[in-house]
Amino acid sequence: MNWKIGRNLDAFNDILYGGFGVHDVDEKYILKWHQSEKSKSELKYFDTIIEIIKEHESIELQLT
Repeated sequence: MNWKIGRNLDAFNDILYGGFGVHDVDEKYILKWHQSEKSKSELKYFDTIIEIIKEHESIELQLT
């Protein structure tokens, strides 16, 4: 793929809806976040990112 997304949480949210060539819109999939504990301690917006992901019923979030 040769496309770019914006650099903000709105763009991240848009990608989660699907339809950008990897997942179809509303296609169910598992999102595995590896080293999530490290991310939680280092990312300022970790909780906000988790909230955004959980708003999508088609995504099963797995924190590892």
